[in-house]
Amino acid sequence: MSPRTNDSAPESERGSEPADRAAEAMPEESPALATEGGTGSGAGVSASAASEAGATTVATAGAGATTEAPAPATDETVTGAGDPATDEGAGEAEARAKSVAAAADRIATGAGNEATDKAATKTGDHATDKGTGEAEATANSAAPAADKAATGAGDQACAKAAAEAGDEMTDKAAAEVTDGVADERVAAVRRLSASGRRRHMAQLAFCASALAVALTAGAIVVGAVRDDGGAATVASAPVGVSPQLLAGGDLDASITSLQDHLRSQPKDFGSWSTLGLAYIEQARTKGDPSRYPQAEQALDRSLKLRPDNDPALAGRAALAAARHDFTGALKYADQALKQNPYSERALASRIDALVELGRYEDASKAADTADSRRPGVPVFTRYAYVQELRGDVKTARRVLEQALDTSTTRGDVTYVATALGQLAWNQGEYDSALTYYARALAADDTYLPALEGRARTQAAQGDRAAAITGMEQVVERYPLPQPLVELGELYEARGEEGDAQKARDQYTLVDAWVSLARANGVNADLDTALAAADHGDKEAALKAARAEWARRHTVHTADALAWALHVNGRDEEALPYAREATATGYRNASFLYHRGMIERATGHRKAADASLESALDLNPGFSPLGATAARKALEADK
Repeated sequence: MSPRTNDSAPESERGSEPADRAAEAMPEESPALATEGGTGSGAGVSASAASEAGATTVATAGAGATTEAPAPATDETVTGAGDPATDEGAGEAEARAKSVAAAADRIATGAGNEATDKAATKTGDHATDKGTGEAEATANSAAPAADKAATGAGDQACAKAAAEAGDEMTDKAAAEVTDGVADERVAAVRRLSASGRRRHMAQLAFCASALAVALTAGAIVVGAVRDDGGAATVASAPVGVSPQLLAGGDLDASITSLQDHLRSQPKDFGSWSTLGLAYIEQARTKGDPSRYPQAEQALDRSLKLRPDNDPALAGRAALAAARHDFTGALKYADQALKQNPYSERALASRIDALVELGRYEDASKAADTADSRRPGVPVFTRYAYVQELRGDVKTARRVLEQALDTSTTRGDVTYVATALGQLAWNQGEYDSALTYYARALAADDTYLPALEGRARTQAAQGDRAAAITGMEQVVERYPLPQPLVELGELYEARGEEGDAQKARDQYTLVDAWVSLARANGVNADLDTALAAADHGDKEAALKAARAEWARRHTVHTADALAWALHVNGRDEEALPYAREATATGYRNASFLYHRGMIERATGHRKAADASLESALDLNPGFSPLGATAARKALEADK
């Protein structure tokens, strides 16, 4: 379960001059990026006071609101937003598309070379000249031919083509992507990933290549980034933008509104910083990592117009965290807090960074500080997560329940209820988890983390058919690594005719996503380690896990490294890391399972049985494959 980042307090309520000016510069008719969780009249007791005293009042999200809205990465982008690409831009995009098509040609092998190159080039041309819809149509129409011809491409071609596509994409190309076609791009990815699930591996290689070409030409986008080592991931909550906007589609409307605003007010540094935050949210909620370069440009522009303005610095912290650069996130958060000690965004990002760097004591102190300065939903969810990491599930649940009881916006209800569902699932409390997911989906029936959590819980209860259907719906909309792996494992566990191939298809798409995420500046080593250890290149998994451990020592990276060492037959080396992953008291059945299997491999049978039994007692359905393996190991030891 990843840190829940919901940094949504209005800058105007914290006395921030830059944000005040940004709000004043906004046209009155612009859809507001309303922000919540402030310390105004609606603020109540802190999370620590609520948890200690059992108080029934928690700061109400939406205590005040200001208008913020997002903007494009350069003045030129603002001017052209929503318009067809200029001849020059089209030429550049076409050149990039052809370059990637040539790369795909070099990568592919056998009879599929010519067909793949021709189809990919045609896709890129159409993406440049006629937009996303025709690019998607071209990719889909070319798929049958590729299915027949591209038999030699394989997994390597898929990942390499995606990587080369991302490498060719420049910040300018990303900035030229218009928001008016963003949803169409995502729809294209969904349909391409769906077609991949129905076809063989060679077909998937073509899909990934075509997807990469289209991304380079600004036609489609893939995946959002999540960072977690267990099967209990919930996508982090908004950083700087209200979750209610995400639920109602207001984020897109506000981006469009601010683009209009910045055409006439290009020096509005506050709006530039809000654009950066909005693009980060689009990357997370719509599966669009190409927004990260755009976010970076927007935030840099804000800082160029007004150096050291705290909203932009806090935005840089959020962007660094989204890219898994947690050292950078901490640096920018500290810089923002130096300018404004009450910046909710910076306070929240600082907690996240410390957690993800494995500095749990410091994170706890940072949560207390944030709680005393800006009590509200963004801080309460982080406060609860820090307590959960330390093994204090009771306090974590109490804080989240009180936050849910006083949530007044649809976004906050959806988010906090999902967090509670995830907490319950981690403890094997499946009925409770489904109740919370139902409450979240009653507020927003499209909220993907709740849909994913519900499917996972249904699988744990033995309702595999409903779980597969639900996870297929999630993956069809956003093909992210964790649901792809979970769906693959559900297919493997079912074991019907064709399921083994369907499972491999999901794992292949994970490789494509990782390549595209890296191309947009995201450190995806943890994603690689977790997916590849069980379903891919074991040596690559170990390399990625070592690289991630070198950057940060968390319970999740310790678990990933331990398991990667185990699957590579290096169990004696793995055991200390497996023990470290469970040392804080964090209750995670996957961690206990990994530790038990490693203990078993090193001859510590009594300890192994205790760890495996603890995993199954805690969460008997923690994994479609892992839970079965744990039971078999225990039976073999009897």
